[in-house]
Amino acid sequence: MSRITTPYGFHTTADEVAAGHDLAGRRAIVTGGASGIGLETVRTLVRAGADVTVAVRDPDAAQAALKDDTVRIARLDVADPDSVRAFTAAWDGPLHLLINNAGVMAVPDLRRTAGGIELQFATNHLGHFALATGLHGALAAAGGARIVALSSAGHHVAPVDFDDIDFENRPYDPWVAYGQAKTATVLFTVEATRRWAADGIHANAVSPGGVMTNLQRYIPEETRAQWEKAPILKTPQQGAATTMVAALAPEFDRVGGRYLEDCAEAEVIDDDAEAGLADPGVRRWALDPAAARRLWEVSTAFAAR
Repeated sequence: MSRITTPYGFHTTADEVAAGHDLAGRRAIVTGGASGIGLETVRTLVRAGADVTVAVRDPDAAQAALKDDTVRIARLDVADPDSVRAFTAAWDGPLHLLINNAGVMAVPDLRRTAGGIELQFATNHLGHFALATGLHGALAAAGGARIVALSSAGHHVAPVDFDDIDFENRPYDPWVAYGQAKTATVLFTVEATRRWAADGIHANAVSPGGVMTNLQRYIPEETRAQWEKAPILKTPQQGAATTMVAALAPEFDRVGGRYLEDCAEAEVIDDDAEAGLADPGVRRWALDPAAARRLWEVSTAFAAR
């Protein structure tokens, strides 16, 4: 299976990817679309003519950020199962694009949801899993829907520890928790595509690259200052470009279960390879079909709590 590339790259912007696409009549949901990469994703989709719903915890903040009455704004807290169920129950009609953009990074202390689930796993993976499964009928009704799940090079840090996802028996580490959540994000797309391709639904994971946004709010100030000087940083518009490739590019039509970075499918690297937060490639553990199936079963059980 050859690696998929596109004419775009590191410096491409979301608007450049969307240029020439007429999305009139196509409906999209973007979680966490009130700031950073999500906000630029929303703006690009709107400029291309899409009917966009921004799903956020704070609708007032989203309205202030967007300043666009054509964008629908709905309350959604992906870490709260009741909020996810309310959102999916209220959705009516087909859904062409589901962009799972909301996330949290490196929460310094162990935090759990009301249901007892570690916060990063709940926010970055489990809530979006429940959102996608709850919207399956709407996605199938679109006749060729795409799901884009935002992962990260942070997945290099850790696979999913199925024996202790919630850090009940091992010391909590904010980066290990982040890493396994972002690995789970990729595994979700592998299994979602396997299960739902026959329904016309394909899911891909993307790494936006290094972009300084509110996502880094838990990172120490000195570390953020060092990151801001890094030559590999992208603007939010550039960070949203790979999302747009997964959402719109013809190269990924009816293609799923891939991990994209810099607007192309990433090279697969071995699980024992030296790789960190700034390194390219996708770990084999994030694409493992057996792990993807197991994660789906575990996530279904978590969602039923």
